[in-house]
Formats: sequence, C-alpha cells, structure tokens
Amino acid sequence: MSKLFQYVEHPRIAERRLHGPPTTNEVREKLHGTSKMAKFNGRVGLKITIVVGTMWCAYLFTLLALVSAPSAFSSGNSIIIIAWIAQTFLQLVLLPIIIVGQNIQAAAADARSQATYDDAAAVLEEAKQIQAHLEAQDQAIEKILASLTALPAS
Repeated sequence: MSKLFQYVEHPRIAERRLHGPPTTNEVREKLHGTSKMAKFNGRVGLKITIVVGTMWCAYLFTLLALVSAPSAFSSGNSIIIIAWIAQTFLQLVLLPIIIVGQNIQAAAADARSQATYDDAAAVLEEAKQIQAHLEAQDQAIEKILASLTALPAS
C-alpha cells in the first residue's frame, strides 16, 4: 500500500451494502410501528387500496352512483342535484381514478429511485477502480522517487 494516500471507506458504503434500498415494509414500520395490529392494519389498508385503486372499481362506482341519479334529477331541486354530483358522483367515481393515477406515479417514482440507487452503486464501483488505478500510480511514483534518490549526486 502506498504511503502517499490511505483510503478510508465512508461508513455509509457499508450501511448501503448491508441494507440495500428502502423497502415498503420499512417505510410502513416507520409510519405505523411493528406490532401485530399495525402489520394487520397495513395489510388491510394495502389490500383495500389495491382493490379500490382500479379502473374496474371506478366503473362499478359509476354504476352505483348512477342508480340514485334519476331520483336526484327528478326532484328538480338544485341543492339535491348539486349534492348528488358533489357528494355521490364526484367522490365515489373520482376516488378510484385518483388512486389509479397515484399508483402509476408511485411506480414511476419507485423505478426512478431504483435507477438512482443502481447508478450510485455503479459510481461507487467506478470510484473503487479509480482508487485502484491511483494506488498503482502511487506505487510507480514511489519506485521512480526511490530510484532517483538512489542516483549518485553529481
């Protein structure tokens, strides 16, 4: 090993190597805890979100909302019509559609995060190669210096 430079690995590198990228379970545990009830609630919430966050659910909710539409419109009362649109149709139908969009955005964010993590790992490996190259250069420089100092003074 060269005497010119001593490489010291940053502690985050070992931590990254050990843990890898954050997972959904780790995030859930930080938010809700690790008790059996917290895990159960997380699983139930995730299942409901998966089911409700589909376009099929949006279509079903649209049909469900349309069941009460004739009665709301036949009332002729603008307050009832507006309430049906706002409280029944918009909330019931837009909820799953918004979840679908959020799921797509979350998947894209996850893919970007994984790509960033993979890029950081690649950069780290490249930096290790640079360190090895510099180490070889340091050793060559030390040999040159040793031979220059061994030359007789003129």
